[in-house]
Amino acid sequence: MDQALIRNFSIIAHIDHGKSTLADRILEMTNSIAKREMQDRLLDNMDLERERGITIKAQTVRLMYKAQDGITYQFNLIDTPGHVDFAYEVSRSLASCDGALLVVDASQGVEAQTLANVYMALENDLEVVPVINKIDLPHADVEKARKEIEEIIGLDAHDASLVSAKSGIGVDQLLEAIVKKIPPPKGRDQHPLQALIFDSWFDAYQGVVILVRIVEGCVKKKDMIYLKHSSHQFEVIKLGVNSPFFTEIDELHAGEVGMLICGIKNLRDVKIGDTVVHASQIATPNLPGYKEVKPMVFCGIFPVESTDYENLKHSLEKLALNDSSFTYEPETSTALGFGYSCGFLGLLHMNIIQERLERHYGMNLICTAPSCNYKVLLSNGKEVMIHNPSDMPDPGSFLEIQEPIVAVSIHVPNEYVGKIIKLCEDRRGVQTDLKYITQDRVQIFYDLPLSEIVYDFYDKLKGQTRGYASMDYEFTGYKAADLVKLDVLLNGDPVDALSLVCHRSNSFFKGRALVQRLQKSIDRQQFDIAIQAAIGAKILARETVKALRKNVLAKCYGGDISRKRKLLEKQKEGKKRMKMVGTVEVPQEAFLAVLKIDED
Repeated sequence: MDQALIRNFSIIAHIDHGKSTLADRILEMTNSIAKREMQDRLLDNMDLERERGITIKAQTVRLMYKAQDGITYQFNLIDTPGHVDFAYEVSRSLASCDGALLVVDASQGVEAQTLANVYMALENDLEVVPVINKIDLPHADVEKARKEIEEIIGLDAHDASLVSAKSGIGVDQLLEAIVKKIPPPKGRDQHPLQALIFDSWFDAYQGVVILVRIVEGCVKKKDMIYLKHSSHQFEVIKLGVNSPFFTEIDELHAGEVGMLICGIKNLRDVKIGDTVVHASQIATPNLPGYKEVKPMVFCGIFPVESTDYENLKHSLEKLALNDSSFTYEPETSTALGFGYSCGFLGLLHMNIIQERLERHYGMNLICTAPSCNYKVLLSNGKEVMIHNPSDMPDPGSFLEIQEPIVAVSIHVPNEYVGKIIKLCEDRRGVQTDLKYITQDRVQIFYDLPLSEIVYDFYDKLKGQTRGYASMDYEFTGYKAADLVKLDVLLNGDPVDALSLVCHRSNSFFKGRALVQRLQKSIDRQQFDIAIQAAIGAKILARETVKALRKNVLAKCYGGDISRKRKLLEKQKEGKKRMKMVGTVEVPQEAFLAVLKIDED
């Protein structure tokens, strides 16, 4: 197809502003799908996405649109997630586009992720087209939303497209705006092939499927391609596009987006951000690719049955292929055996990965409580990174611990400012700025320790503002703090998987709340279980799970009291022996008890 008739664009927005619904209407208006095949949020094809009502994976689709002037255009549309935990999905998608539709809810206006996504689009030199959605809602305020786009973001919104993605109002005018405002891709078919890998996944029948944007040159079936990262050659067996279901094609040209299927069996051969070139021209320069993402939250994932360790390894490899912001490395725990320490971008990202492992790969897992990366400065001058509390060195062997700090931006209505400031101050936050962006909307900036926001900060934020607050955060660096390692002992034995790092000022309260939570989570067994929270040799709190008691005196009726005494003593001896050789069974809820500490 003539390159001047191609438009590559993403849909970006804050959570729940209507990206996926708008994608549905664009699919309908371009007659890309029959009415009988149409369903709500068609591009959210993962069961988790449908249940939670969120987009997790960016999805691409090719559409053919006949404009009012009679010319047919090719649209390559990418629907992206809105949650801060999946920002890396958005950044990858934007790198393969020439423009972006910025969707803003007419009733809620510009929110935290709206700003974050716009800055990402501008970093990639994209043409941003503002779209005001949900104009048919009773409390929609189009002029206010237009004013916020101009004042907060700095985009000219006088001719912003006014649409209702649900009812289809204004979508036909939006399609014309896409043709006029979003530039066609650059690049020439005659140049050597350069294709950017921006997504990939594993298919049980076809091997690794690679999703690429052809930046220069073209690729055809039977071509030999070369992957720069792995230095391996493969033959192109199939080429395809989603339109919106998989359709096989013969060739992909400069500016187009499509899938390469080369029968790749080894998952490590493919890396997102890698450059694909022709095998006969391996000296072709690399494309810039993507900056490496750094995980913010870590947790241990262990199979319940040790025989499932190999299955877990293969499942993690397949997931990491499809989600390049997820990392994993082997670790061992004295309590849980062999498993993996996994890195995530946030708590929601962690929950989604756990659910995908259990649902899609049939794994039965125990997951430890999440923690952050800490920088420890040792006495000999070396720096080590610790992302598992159980790896923390002895207090005498290091000079200081530094914790990760994030710059948090919170958009909130004026009436909730006091509550938000108190919430941030309670979490050891330092206020850096406060702006009134409109008469009744405030933007609050805080520097907060990541460990304080990783558990339930977002839930508290939403709860205290009746859902009106929105938040975005960015990692800024490490800062020294008075941190201690809080150990949990079960019958005097430390359980490494239950350890956590916390600030010394909160350690007593956290220790007490944690042992109380564990007492409720751990089932009663044949002997008393002493649960203790300790810092080094100092015990901060203790609770006891009492033993199951059998009434040994039930059959001892009548006669001398000494007979009953004898039986009770015999039972005590048995319980002592049980305590010595017995092990405590710890359920999954106990490992996540730390998440519920603040509720106590």
